Amino acid sequence: MLIRIVKMSFEPKHIDTFLSNFHSVKENIRNFEGCRYLELYREQQDSNIFFTYSYWDNTSCLENYRTSALFKEVWSQTKPLFNDKPQAWSVDKIVSLP
Repeated sequence: MLIRIVKMSFEPKHIDTFLSNFHSVKENIRNFEGCRYLELYREQQDSNIFFTYSYWDNTSCLENYRTSALFKEVWSQTKPLFNDKPQAWSVDKIVSLP
């Protein structure tokens, strides 16, 4: 399993647009083949910063999403709203304590 963390920083005037867009596509992202989990977080000290946190079956599933029409649509709507370059990490879970 691969965990993908993406950090995004938005212009304050675009946050409502981002949230509206995210809420309209979140189910499609979560139901994309190989996606097992999806969450959106907001940084407490800087409300312009958001993180997506998603679980993928493997790297191939994530790459299939990243080359899909869905991702291209989501990214084309999200990218113009940034006020800083997004950052992304693909990580392996080492320990989890439920």
